[in-house]
Amino acid sequence: MNNYNVVIAGAGQAGVQTAISLHQAGYTGSIALLSAEDTEPYERPPLSKSYLAGDDDLNAILFRTPGYWDESPVTLRTAARVVAVDAEAHTVTTSQGEAIGYGYLVWAAGGTARTLPIPGHDLRGVLSIRDLQDANELRSILGTAQRAVIIGGGYVGLEAAAAFRGRGIATTIIEAQDRLLARTTSPVISDFFAQVHRANGVDIILNGGVSEILGNHGHVTAVRLADRTQLEADLVIVGIGLVPNVDPIAGAGGNVDNGVVVDAYCRTDLPDIFAVGDVARHPNIYSDGESVRLESVQNAIEQAKLVADYIRGEARPYEVVPWFWSNQYDARLKTVGLLTGYDELVVRGNPSKPGFTVVYLRAGQVIALDCVNTPVDFAHGRVLIERGVSASAEALADTSRPLKTLVAELLAA
Repeated sequence: MNNYNVVIAGAGQAGVQTAISLHQAGYTGSIALLSAEDTEPYERPPLSKSYLAGDDDLNAILFRTPGYWDESPVTLRTAARVVAVDAEAHTVTTSQGEAIGYGYLVWAAGGTARTLPIPGHDLRGVLSIRDLQDANELRSILGTAQRAVIIGGGYVGLEAAAAFRGRGIATTIIEAQDRLLARTTSPVISDFFAQVHRANGVDIILNGGVSEILGNHGHVTAVRLADRTQLEADLVIVGIGLVPNVDPIAGAGGNVDNGVVVDAYCRTDLPDIFAVGDVARHPNIYSDGESVRLESVQNAIEQAKLVADYIRGEARPYEVVPWFWSNQYDARLKTVGLLTGYDELVVRGNPSKPGFTVVYLRAGQVIALDCVNTPVDFAHGRVLIERGVSASAEALADTSRPLKTLVAELLAA
């Protein structure tokens, strides 16, 4: 049995960053990076953006240049998904049946795309965009696809819709709730992106339920809604969220609840096991007392760095302001902070076109900003959140005063 000082289960952003952070900081222990896939580790966000659009090839989205891992002190094991954890024996078992021993285990296994339990969900042409195989299959279809239906009005679905329209594919989005992005942002941002997509020719159906996906000779031909409306489609994207990969941790007796539950140091309740990235549900000082599971590159990177520091003997709690981004057509959204429990919002600028910011407050304190093509507001708004600054709605709405000036005044008060 091979034994390593650190075993990292998962080679997405969080897993790769943990390995690289350990190595770059001079960690001399042995490190194994276990990937469920059979390719070198790659970035996932471009799968629904530049890679899907054909602007990038595989080499462009690899975390490191081809062959890097062969020269690295980190042992990369591909096609080695962890299927079981023995916390007492400090071993994991891979999908290849191999037992691997660890001193520390970093669970960075991410999640899998949520599926629709309806007839026709397994037809050819019905896809998610979670991994490289999904994206490659989708790219092979795009050249001939004429009509696409996207089930789910979240960021991945909207980014896919933008890519499809860029190729001239007729596209419909079906969202079960009464607005797009209902789980992640305010009606102001939801309405803006609905307007942007409609202006680019996307049909949007809200409060829409899907009852069946129809096919012919094993390939999708249409989507049937709960009201019996039938939409022709030769391509269907299911973008209804992620199911965190928690089963091996749960099987080892670990605490799981919409993810692997960790403390402020990303430690699970199992000895010498951490969880980071999309799969980790953690306490966050910016979430109004709630534990959260964040699916973002920034969160994955910061948690990975924190765990690498802990393993090296430099423990510190997770206290980083979360941020996210999404690019759709010429709209560049950057969000900083968490909207949890906001009771007031202020719009800076004209929300009918790119170049505006929405500021969210809770009991008068700035807790988050949605910045649409306003990167300067993003940078200065982050300071307001980090400092826990309170501000009046009137002052925040006054676009004659740059946010930079307002921040300086508020901090000096």
